[in-house]
Amino acid sequence: MNNSGEIQDLRAQLIEKYTAIRRFTEQLCEPLEKEDFVVQSMPDVSPTRWHLAHTAWFFETFILKPKLTDYETPNELYNYLFNSYYNAVGEQFTRAERGHLSRPTVDEVFAYRHHVDHEIIRLFETLDEHKISELESIFVLGLHHEQQHQELMLTDIKHVFFQNPIYPAYVEVESAKSIDNYQELSWTSFDGGQVQHGFSGSEFSFDNETPRHDVLIQPFELGNRLVTNREYLSFIKDGGYNQPALWLSDGWALINKEGWIAPLYWLHEENQWFEFTLSGLVPLNLDSPVTHLSYYEADAYANWCGARLPSEHEWEYAAQNLRIDGNFVQTQRYHPAPAEPATVSQLSQMFGDVWEWTRSPYTPYPGFKSASGAVGEYNGKFMSSQIVLRGGSCVSSSDHLRSTYRNFFYPHSRWQFMGIRLARDV
Repeated sequence: MNNSGEIQDLRAQLIEKYTAIRRFTEQLCEPLEKEDFVVQSMPDVSPTRWHLAHTAWFFETFILKPKLTDYETPNELYNYLFNSYYNAVGEQFTRAERGHLSRPTVDEVFAYRHHVDHEIIRLFETLDEHKISELESIFVLGLHHEQQHQELMLTDIKHVFFQNPIYPAYVEVESAKSIDNYQELSWTSFDGGQVQHGFSGSEFSFDNETPRHDVLIQPFELGNRLVTNREYLSFIKDGGYNQPALWLSDGWALINKEGWIAPLYWLHEENQWFEFTLSGLVPLNLDSPVTHLSYYEADAYANWCGARLPSEHEWEYAAQNLRIDGNFVQTQRYHPAPAEPATVSQLSQMFGDVWEWTRSPYTPYPGFKSASGAVGEYNGKFMSSQIVLRGGSCVSSSDHLRSTYRNFFYPHSRWQFMGIRLARDV
């Protein structure tokens, strides 16, 4: 194939991928009413309208404005309203007050997205081979950035709906069935040793997954499936939230300050446990993976079991040769599902269902350097006081994940689909 044919193929592939991901973002909004788009239920949650605008802002700011000389933005103030945390680009409207604004309207935000889409395609249809190759990395970063916000849109609207005593459903999905024969957790052993850790290759990865480096891992065992609601409920019934010896000091202070006695979205009424889901309030499925836990709760449960959480090095070592298969947003369950009985004797549920807390602090790998310019603020400046999670969730896109993918949240956070996989020393 000649260079002209190759560049036409690359252009078509990038435009096709862009169009599919941008369309999927808007498809996720179809179950919502306009009133749903503007609510912010806590500082960590952003209104759906903001996510829609911010993802358009990313392409406008990092591609259209620098590369399309005749580009015109619909409103110069969008740079202030929809910038998240890129200080090199300019000031930002206060994150905790995004829900205070009624304008621009939802219709205006969709029009903004479509304007950016039109201009992105116009730009790529005119670029030569050198300029397309030059833009490819930031363009693909923008696509993965949008997939992150697709996930945030769903977790954020779930938190918004939970504040409403009507307990609205985002979608009606048939609840997963319980397993007929409960099977105890089993374990897979790993020898460890000096291993290579982190991403290598020519495909996309975030900068925080690199550089690849040596890590020494001691022999360990990993639970073959995720911890279930049934098992976590046993922890609650045994007084787990009342035993200070199980808890880190900060966690003990937090659960007493906030009055936590169960995972977020669990409700106890008339001697029965219920769980709020994106399908509304449903009876607690005992065999589904427990989710919406803070790091402190995950760590306390592991202590109660006489186990621990895995390090991110152990998790990646165990997952490195596994196929990325599981319960993702594409399955349209929007909730963690019980492990298939046939798989519980082997390592299962490593990808999808819930983000798995590790015991590893979110810090840079040896030799890590942030990229130059504003895009260097994407990950590096958050490498403090947060904990790494691995594996993806039921609202992650399967083509967004890798065994080296590092998610990170503060230890008190629990509005994301966060759960537990146990580990123990050999």
